[in-house]
Amino acid sequence: MDVRKTLRPIWAATRHAVNLAIIGTCGLLVGSKLPTTLERVYALGELRVVSRNGPTTYYEGPYGKTGFEYLLLQQFANDLGVKLVLEEEENIEQMLDKVRRGRTHFAAAGLSITERRRQKVRFNRPYMTIRPQVLYNSRQPMPRSMADLEGKDILVIANSSHAERLKSIQAHYPGLRWHEEANLEMIDLLEKVHSGEVDYAIVDSNAYDLNRHTFPRARAAFDLGAPRELAWAFPKSRDETLYRAAQRYLNRADQDGTLAAITERIYDHIDEVTTGGALLFSYRLEKRLPQWQSLLQKAADEFELDWQLLAAISYQESHWNPDARSSTGVRGLMMLTLAAASDMGIDNRIDPEQSIYGGAKYYRNLYDRLPERIQGEDRTWLALAAYNVGMGHLEDARKITESLGGNPDLWEDVREHLPLLAKRSYYKYTRYGYARGWEPVTYVRNIRNFYSIIAWHQQKEEQRRVAAQASEPESHALNTRASHQRLLTVPLSVL
Repeated sequence: MDVRKTLRPIWAATRHAVNLAIIGTCGLLVGSKLPTTLERVYALGELRVVSRNGPTTYYEGPYGKTGFEYLLLQQFANDLGVKLVLEEEENIEQMLDKVRRGRTHFAAAGLSITERRRQKVRFNRPYMTIRPQVLYNSRQPMPRSMADLEGKDILVIANSSHAERLKSIQAHYPGLRWHEEANLEMIDLLEKVHSGEVDYAIVDSNAYDLNRHTFPRARAAFDLGAPRELAWAFPKSRDETLYRAAQRYLNRADQDGTLAAITERIYDHIDEVTTGGALLFSYRLEKRLPQWQSLLQKAADEFELDWQLLAAISYQESHWNPDARSSTGVRGLMMLTLAAASDMGIDNRIDPEQSIYGGAKYYRNLYDRLPERIQGEDRTWLALAAYNVGMGHLEDARKITESLGGNPDLWEDVREHLPLLAKRSYYKYTRYGYARGWEPVTYVRNIRNFYSIIAWHQQKEEQRRVAAQASEPESHALNTRASHQRLLTVPLSVL
């Protein structure tokens, strides 16, 4: 077990107590002195940060809020011993104005450092470097330079650093035209390029990396200028107490591995898949998943699971093909073995409803067998690994992890040691022997990819439904009923 992780909450509580004591002492000595920003944070018990919802900043995951900015901010708030409060603001210009006017403590929203923004706010040390990238639709010729973009339809987020960059280079390319839209996330830009709604768009490389498999026809052509640094934005003020505290935290996070661990957690599960595979998944997401969604939701409700996670498992197992069969004899949507099906009370593995029910029950059984102390995402990923390699082999890998100084309750530690199950020098000492230990690592990574894509797809579909309902409530209601009736009559077969 990592002693530092065990002691970190104690250190944070101790620092908080010491800080409060100092504040109290200072108050007695200089009663008329105005409190500093950091002292007000401690007195309020809250760190208030303005951000914007999205896959690279923060969003609601299966276990609550997550995302790169959120995890980095939450650790900072924990170190201060206060509660993190996120204030949402979609418009970047208004976000920076809130910071400038002191209406929030600072902004953290994947903000690029630019000279124009420096006139309004003060940026602290960068925590990530990204590249602005020009996206095009793969069905069209790939642009090679800015000259190829002249006279085309280019989309950027309003008041973004990308809009600033286009303005600065327009003198050299007078035919350059673009339009800006507010209230968009970069994933929306990928979707618009993928669908052919716009010719080109400009997004950050980290957003492209996270979402390129969701919209595989949106591809990166070339970088728009030099790399950009991302940082938090603070008010320009003589009071630098909170700013300096953030500087110290980020320096420490960089040195002790916290920053690298958060980056790995958010980005390192992204698997390289072929364009053909990504396009095929996109097609099946539209055409196959709706056939099984109600059965997945029903099983998820019964076993208190996330139906989108079950959907990701079934895609990894069978590509949502109820007649799937492997060379090893596993069959059906959830690819159950005969033994697993029998244990779960399933007598027909190729019956979609039985297969989904049996797979959900089997996964829940594995999930519940893990030690109670393992919670959150670690419990989910470890149970998924057991679904692939078996609980016995997983326990062998956890024991190897512990013996080599890792934490057997953390997926990031166990996944590093699972491949050792294929090495005789390790597996000869285990209870269950040899296993292709690299396979569950890839298995979990793939399911995380599929889960993220399915979740965002469903979110976008829900937003479209809400928008349609708001504009045409009666027509929307009729269409929904008609769609439901069509879904009920879809034959249980693959396309």
